[in-house]
Formats: sequence, C-alpha cells, structure tokens
Amino acid sequence: MPEKKKYFVVREKAVPEVLLKVVEAKRLLDTKRAETVQEAADQVGISRSSFYKYKDDIFPFRDNVKGKTLTFVLQIEDEPGFLSEILNVIAEYNANILTIHQSIPINGVATLTLSVEVLADTGDISNMIDTIEGKSGVQYLKILARE
Repeated sequence: MPEKKKYFVVREKAVPEVLLKVVEAKRLLDTKRAETVQEAADQVGISRSSFYKYKDDIFPFRDNVKGKTLTFVLQIEDEPGFLSEILNVIAEYNANILTIHQSIPINGVATLTLSVEVLADTGDISNMIDTIEGKSGVQYLKILARE
C-alpha cells in the first residue's frame, strides 16, 4: 500500500537553509542562469546530492497551487466594508471565490472562512495572502487546505 503524502505550509523563516538553497538552485536551472545541476548547486553553496535529495520535496508555494483550491480562515474586525476590502484583494489577483462563510461577530471579531480557486492567470498567491494578512483589521490568517 503506497504511503500517503502529507504536506505542510510553513513560513520561510522556519525552513532550513539547505532547502531554501535547493529552491534557489531550481530557479537558476529554470531561468537558464545555470546549465547543469552541478553549476546551480555550486552557485548556491550546496552539494549536488543535497539538491537531488530534496528537489522533489520543496517548492515555492505559488509554483504548485495553480488549478487548486486554497482554503483559509481569518479573524477580522467587524467593520463595515472590511469584508469587501478582502474580497477586492482576491479579485485584484484574479482568483475565483468558491465559498465564503462568516460567523456572527463576537466582541467585534468575526471568523471568516474562504475557499479560493487559483486560476492560470491568478497572480502570486503568496503576495495575495501577505496583502490580506497585512490589512489592519485582520487579526489572524491561517491556510487550512490546498486541494
């Protein structure tokens, strides 16, 4: 029976340096700034074996999310028009909102769960999440699932 794959979403600061260097080496190869794996590994300061060990297991979040559904939960301040601001950010990135569920606000804070379809022309999802999270009325944002 095949082993079930598990995925985790972690912030860059929690990722070991060697894995970040593997991502950078992959970028060098993709952009033709390095012609061989050895050349890319040398440029970022890792061994070729480290590259091969991790190359299929690490990727920037945005690279593997096109055509997927991203579900995240937010705690937001209950202010008139604030939900509209969040939805406008999603629209600016050309993502498609599939579901919205907002709880009744308690003590001026509402919990919002959004499922967003990431399309081929959707902008950088990491930037979209950062933009939403950076709004001054967002108290909490957590990615729940990527399907």
